[in-house]
Amino acid sequence: MKELVENIAKALVDQPEEVRVTEIEGEQTTVLELRVAQPDIGKVIGRNGRTARSIRTILGAVGMKLHKRFVLEILD
Repeated sequence: MKELVENIAKALVDQPEEVRVTEIEGEQTTVLELRVAQPDIGKVIGRNGRTARSIRTILGAVGMKLHKRFVLEILD
């Protein structure tokens, strides 16, 4: 999952070398923390949060298949 979020984020931003994804495993939930360069935060979030919502939807669909829950947090 970490690689999936990383690849999606790198495709969206201008500075792909600054993309960092940290995976924090829990008992039932895995938190994915996404960090990008300051000027690229808007590109990852998207207008009215549409891009971030789309990434979260993909995580939810994959999580259903794997019987896990994934949470995406976008950090600055």
